[in-house]
Amino acid sequence: QVQLVESGGGLVQAGDSLRLSCAASGRAFSIYAMGWIRQAPGKEREVVAAISGSGGRTYYGDSVKGRFIISRDNAKNTVYLQMNSLKPEDTAVYYCAAQYTRDETLVQVFSTQYDYWGQGTQVTVSS
Repeated sequence: QVQLVESGGGLVQAGDSLRLSCAASGRAFSIYAMGWIRQAPGKEREVVAAISGSGGRTYYGDSVKGRFIISRDNAKNTVYLQMNSLKPEDTAVYYCAAQYTRDETLVQVFSTQYDYWGQGTQVTVSS
């Protein structure tokens, strides 16, 4: 098992940047494929970014490509989401999620396949 705690959310203006962090408990962090998933009222849950256990492969949703960057530091048991050029439509609760896998190249693009979830952090972007 792994426990996940997100931080870094807040209220910003359109065009600003935020960096979200996800701190994970335990060891052997590289056995987890990680993702950032957002949920906004009235909208479907969306995997905005995902990264393999090794950190060598990534995925981005079309709505955030070119603006968001996912990264991980396995030595620190931490995953990051750098969000640039934020738009009001990025407003949502952002969740960090982990999938247990022995394949360190796996990138998980389906939110239903994740095993563990953090409590989420609110990101609000005003126009």
